[in-house]
Amino acid sequence: MSIVTVQLGQCGNQIGHEVFNSLCRDIRGTHGLCSSREDESYRDACKERFFCQEGSAVPVARAVLVDMEPKVISQTLSLAARSGSWKYNDHSHFCQKQGSGNNWANGYSVHGPRHKEAIMNLVQKEAEKCDRLGGFFTIMSMAGGTGSGLGAFVTQCLRDAFPTSFILNHVIWPYGTGEVIVQNYNSVLTLARLYQSADALLVHENDVVHQICAQLMNIKHISFRDVNQVIAHQLGSVFQPTHTPGHSDYSRNPLGDLMETLVPHPEFRMLGLRNIPQMPENSLAYSSFSWPGLIKHLRQMLIANAKMEEGIDWQVRPPCPGSSIPSSHLTNKPLHFNTSIANLVILRGKDVHSVDLGSFQDPSLYTSWLNPQDAFSAWKTPRAFNKYEKSAALVSNSQFLLKPLDSIVGKAWNMFASKAYVHQYTKFGIEEEDFLDSFTTLEQVISSYTTL
Repeated sequence: MSIVTVQLGQCGNQIGHEVFNSLCRDIRGTHGLCSSREDESYRDACKERFFCQEGSAVPVARAVLVDMEPKVISQTLSLAARSGSWKYNDHSHFCQKQGSGNNWANGYSVHGPRHKEAIMNLVQKEAEKCDRLGGFFTIMSMAGGTGSGLGAFVTQCLRDAFPTSFILNHVIWPYGTGEVIVQNYNSVLTLARLYQSADALLVHENDVVHQICAQLMNIKHISFRDVNQVIAHQLGSVFQPTHTPGHSDYSRNPLGDLMETLVPHPEFRMLGLRNIPQMPENSLAYSSFSWPGLIKHLRQMLIANAKMEEGIDWQVRPPCPGSSIPSSHLTNKPLHFNTSIANLVILRGKDVHSVDLGSFQDPSLYTSWLNPQDAFSAWKTPRAFNKYEKSAALVSNSQFLLKPLDSIVGKAWNMFASKAYVHQYTKFGIEEEDFLDSFTTLEQVISSYTTL
């Protein structure tokens, strides 16, 4: 089944380009470390999922590019064409001459309705090229105006036009120090709208990815491209083909499998992603990893809500069976144990079928209302990913975002209480009621995750 990617705004288009780059580099690589038959079926499954040939010499990305200013889209199109290994369709992009000015209301209430028909026509054409449509993957930022405002509007249009298709929104969480003065407003309005129309939200936090670039990738002067490449690698580690339990062929519908595994209740739609190991490419030749070591690290990253394998708090332990209060440190400081609803571990590389994942089926990791057998799933392939002999990804529906979500809602509420910048939104038709509805929606999400 095929996935149509919708790239929204500057951030969405730049990340989308890196994602397709990463997928292409992976299927063109000679580092598969598996049988040629396995490698061939892996490549075919990837191409069907993300690319179509269209009589072209190189694969054409199944994507629609949308932005309210032309610069980033024209750069993205020419970079892809110059790569020589893949390209975008020449007629699958939509842009205008003026941006959204970092104003969510401008993107949602003005640009969205005005350009709805043109954008949805492009999406419809792309969907019709798929023999079997698996769903939509949208990529957007929460902080600006086009990605967040127009992105939320387009997601609602996708839900209306394709009521039975899966929609996964990939959302970039803004830097805590701030990129835009109204980023907390934009984020609250975006999240509340997406919660109503998307099947799930897969979140990357800019601060976390920045830390990975600095500490694990050893990059001295970190650019947006560096950040986007780490995000693209992590996304590829989830969406490239794998075998799901009980199936010898590569999974046909990754979005459907992902939702079935990770979103058992509509109140809980926030997904986080961890990937290990991550290191500079020139260090790979000198590194070796064992599956038990990788699994042990990944499990502790989940429990302690660590964002990367460096600096994990190994003191955090799951609560004892039958105790509703988490155990505490010797210093009596409460532990920050991260309770899960559902987890998916994806393993790629050598000796993958002999890996013991029993530690992820421990009932104490999960909320009491789900059977651990239903709450945990594993996908595997002996085919290595992007030059890593062994790699593991964890997609988790857990309490990982509680703190950042609470922080963004709190900051936005403080601004709203003093009516700061609200007039910038009301002039485009977003009323104070809309803000209050969004706060109510997110307070409910926070409350639901807190009580796990």
